[in-house]
Amino acid sequence: MSTRAPIEMMGLDHLVIRCVDPVAMQRFYCDLIGCQLVFHNADFDLYHLRVGSQLIDLIPVDGILGKRGGAAPGAEGRNLDHFAIRIAEFDETALHAWVAENDLEIVEEGPRYGADGTGPSIYLRDPEGNIVELKGPSES
Repeated sequence: MSTRAPIEMMGLDHLVIRCVDPVAMQRFYCDLIGCQLVFHNADFDLYHLRVGSQLIDLIPVDGILGKRGGAAPGAEGRNLDHFAIRIAEFDETALHAWVAENDLEIVEEGPRYGADGTGPSIYLRDPEGNIVELKGPSES
């Protein structure tokens, strides 16, 4: 029997969109929609755009992170890399126990930049293969 995760959800933290032309996407989201570029992680060519208290992240499909999603967005490739759920506390021991108890797989883990700054995260796959990040509070 599955057990519920030992977390308190706070809401969505960010969405990561794979794109062919990150400059055009940034212009659309910033100039037309009203988002604000708050951080560019040059190591991963990752653009963090503020939308209210959350983020939309843009990554090029041919970049380090974007290549994971396969072909460019279309019938044969996905454009949503992952989504993040902000959680109130990050109890690493309890989360790892819950993952093991429910036969889940941690795809990735470690500190990640999110809507409230850098904090701990774990990445899991849902039953359809989508990646869900559980994002803990900022450490800064």
